[in-house]
Amino acid sequence: MTEVSAKEVMDLRKETGAGMMDVKKALVEAEGDRDKAREILLVKGLADAKKRQERETDTGTIGHYLHYQTERPVVGCLVELRCETDFVAKGEEFQTTARDLAMHIAAARPRWVRREDVPESSVEEASQLFKAQAMEAGKPAEVAEKIVTGKLGSFYKDNVLYEQQFVNPEKFDGTVEAMLEHLTARLGEKITVGGIARVALGEE
Repeated sequence: MTEVSAKEVMDLRKETGAGMMDVKKALVEAEGDRDKAREILLVKGLADAKKRQERETDTGTIGHYLHYQTERPVVGCLVELRCETDFVAKGEEFQTTARDLAMHIAAARPRWVRREDVPESSVEEASQLFKAQAMEAGKPAEVAEKIVTGKLGSFYKDNVLYEQQFVNPEKFDGTVEAMLEHLTARLGEKITVGGIARVALGEE
C-alpha cells in the first residue's frame, strides 16, 4: 500500500475541503498522484452531492453587484444563494460564489432560476413565435415543429440561470447548474439559488 505523509494529506484537504480520511484514501488509491486523488475526491463529492439533493437549504447569503457607468451605478443585481449551515454560508468560497453569480446575472440577464420556474404562458408565447417564423420561411408543419423544439432549447439556455454558461470560464467553464453541483461537492452541503433580481436603468 502506498504511504502518504501527513503534509500531503493536509495540503490536499486544504485545497479540496474534503474530509481527512477521504483525502488519505484518495491519495492511497491514486498511489500518491495528487491530480488523480483530486479527481477521485471530485467524483466522490459529486456522487455524495446527489444524495444531498433532498436536504433543506434554509440559510445562506445575498450576493450583490452594482455595474457602474460614468461613475454612477446603472445595473444592480441580487442573488439569494442558499446552503445548509451558517458555517458554510460565512465561508469565503461561498461568499465569493454569491458575488460571482450576481455579476453573472448582470451580464447574462436570466429571467428565471430554473426551467420549471418559466410560466407556461411564456413558453407558449415563445413557441407560437418560433412556429410562425418557421411557417413564414416556408417550412412544412412537421419540420416547423422540430424547429420549435430546437429553438425552445435555446430559449431556456438564454433565459434560465441554471442552464446558462457561466460568464467567466476562467473561474468555471460550464453551466451555472454544474458550477453549483461542483460547489456542493467541494463544500459538502447542498447549494442552491433561491431567487434573483436585476434592475437596469432605462429597462423594464
